[in-house]
Amino acid sequence: MARPASQVAIRYLPALVGAVAIFAVSSMSRPPIPEILEFWNSDKLLHAIAYAGLATLILIGARARTGHLGWSARLEAALGATLYGMSDEWHQSFVPGRGMSSYDLIADTAGACLGAFVLGVLVLRRWPR
Repeated sequence: MARPASQVAIRYLPALVGAVAIFAVSSMSRPPIPEILEFWNSDKLLHAIAYAGLATLILIGARARTGHLGWSARLEAALGATLYGMSDEWHQSFVPGRGMSSYDLIADTAGACLGAFVLGVLVLRRWPR
């Protein structure tokens, strides 16, 4: 059963916080990366992790809106996180030392799909509504 609009809006707040966090990190010319995570192309892994998390957070709101974890909620989460990834890549083109990257967008999209269709579903099936 879908929730009232005010409760649905509250359920999307974690996604908003996640998007703001991604924006803040992508606004840095040189984001702080723990030394253990510095290896060849490690940024692609970090992109995938960030967008899997964002898709999972979007899925929280989508589940509240639709009332279940059906395909429409999962698609909303994957598409929402991917579109945000596209806007973030464009945003990075204005940050000194950063730039747009199609490979980063591929990693964002892969993470978004992983979060929306696998990880998010596994987490939310165990999380009470």
